[in-house]
Amino acid sequence: MSEEQTEQLTGYERIAAYLKLLDSSPGVYRMLDAESRVLYVGKARNLRNRVSNYSRPGNHSARIARMISETASMMFLTTRTETEALLLEQNLIKQLKPRYNVLLRDDKSFPNVLVTDHPYPMVKKHRGAKKEKGEYFGPFASAGAVNRTLSQLQRVFLLRNCTDSVFEARTRPCLQYQIKRCTAPCVGYISEADYAKSVKDAANFLSGKTKEIQESLAEQMMDASEAMEFERAAAMRDRIKALTQVQTAQGINPRTVAEADVIGLHIENGQACVQVFFVRANQNWGNHDFYPRISGEEDASEVMEAFVGQFYSDREPPRQIILSHGLDNPDLMAEALCEKAKRKVEVVVPQRGEKAELVEGALRNAKESLARRMSESATQAKLLRGIAEAFDLDEAPQRIEVYDNSHIQGTNAVGAMIVAGAEGLMKSQYRKFNIKGDALTPGDDFGMMKEVLTRRFSRLLKEDPERTSGTWPDLLLIDGGAGQVSAVQEILDELGVEGVDMVGVAKGEFRDHGKEEFYRTGEKPFALQRNDPVLYFIQRLRDEAHRFAIGTHRAKRAKSFVANPLDEIAGIGPTRKRALLAHFGSAKAVSRANLADLKAVDGISAAMAETIYGHFHEGR
Repeated sequence: MSEEQTEQLTGYERIAAYLKLLDSSPGVYRMLDAESRVLYVGKARNLRNRVSNYSRPGNHSARIARMISETASMMFLTTRTETEALLLEQNLIKQLKPRYNVLLRDDKSFPNVLVTDHPYPMVKKHRGAKKEKGEYFGPFASAGAVNRTLSQLQRVFLLRNCTDSVFEARTRPCLQYQIKRCTAPCVGYISEADYAKSVKDAANFLSGKTKEIQESLAEQMMDASEAMEFERAAAMRDRIKALTQVQTAQGINPRTVAEADVIGLHIENGQACVQVFFVRANQNWGNHDFYPRISGEEDASEVMEAFVGQFYSDREPPRQIILSHGLDNPDLMAEALCEKAKRKVEVVVPQRGEKAELVEGALRNAKESLARRMSESATQAKLLRGIAEAFDLDEAPQRIEVYDNSHIQGTNAVGAMIVAGAEGLMKSQYRKFNIKGDALTPGDDFGMMKEVLTRRFSRLLKEDPERTSGTWPDLLLIDGGAGQVSAVQEILDELGVEGVDMVGVAKGEFRDHGKEEFYRTGEKPFALQRNDPVLYFIQRLRDEAHRFAIGTHRAKRAKSFVANPLDEIAGIGPTRKRALLAHFGSAKAVSRANLADLKAVDGISAAMAETIYGHFHEGR
């Protein structure tokens, strides 16, 4: 068979043609379709043996058989060990998102509590890479859990939460001191040694050593009482009371599990839910649910292994991972996690005892969460069908994009796009557009909408002209009446965009909810019944777009309020900016200063003084 004939093969024959090129090395393989889109990423201890399995018909699930039939080419990467292959496989899956792999769709990072590295440390919420110096505690399941913990730490240990710059600039105590949430180290109301002891107690609390802290506070209260320092004794009593309330609010905490993630999986009707409970320092620090993308043909062990691999691909694993279902390759996964964490990581599937009870709780939560999601999905599907019926669409839209603008007399203008689909609001798909048109008349809503939609659809036409990625909308909802609809249709026609339905939503008489009128190109405006669920759904979408646009506009406006002209000068960092402001009093005074005065500022060289002077006096 010629090379050209081989290139035209697909399916079993095409895969078989690769066997003569492969050896028994471990590695990762990718299956691609005729348009070079990645269908599947897999790992293998022996690449030749694994690929050989795909080259023989039979004993494949319907999902795998479909994948093989679409395969037009393959790519291979060899590794030194199977463990390296597993780690590489999970990274590629997260990066490429192949159609036939089990995918973890929610890829958010989890917050931690950070005690900073400072003579008087602050406690704060931290999300992302652990680059800042200090001691980290976590992860917590949500920002809300971290905020509650920080509030508790302030009540019990009276630690500061202000930034270092605010701390250094204080000359008198702030409100936190007045309401007994801080000991005012900024103005020397507490010694560094005493504050360090409070920080150590807070760290012990976050490490689960609450008994020792209570005993210490009780001893301090008795000492203060015997010394007739009743005010200090009352303060100790209030801190003990707050600590007791914290422990009560945490609910049931495991006695024999110090550090673990408890992972429960429930699969039903082709959908999956994974619940992860975070246990740190013998305390339950909350839980989070995930809904991996599956075909419904995978078994529980395959879904669990894919989830664990992707979940810990960019997170540090705890010392123990407690699972509701076993993995296909538990020893290999444990080895890969140990290599990533540089310490021992144990993967267990308990059958009895407290660990089994923890898994049972995770499974119960997973089952209940999936039931709620399926109920919400059924309601959402009904609403989408209702939209198709109300607006005479060919089929229920799977992606609705809603657009809105926000500005004040044309200033800080922004455009906003929200997205809704079969699973409700798709917040990861929201987009904001800073209006750039210099020729626009301030407040020109038509011009702003034209710029937003031109940028949006020009990018779609460039990045996905075949409409295969799922990012093309089926329906556009525009805030406005006949004029806006006509303007948007003109934009779509200019770009050559077809097959995208559009509806204008105009507020009715007295701008009253329930009296909205709907506009479509070439049709008369109409309204829906006031009690129509479709009307409520559209109102919610429009209000969400308005909320997102307003929030984006306010953030932009707030940023412009605190903008400093000195930030625009190359070479001016925080230190030089402070020196200039301390010397002249304001940025405006800096802009008016002569060259000799600029050179007189500490830390400003002659060359930098000329740069600053030139920035403000260019062309004069």
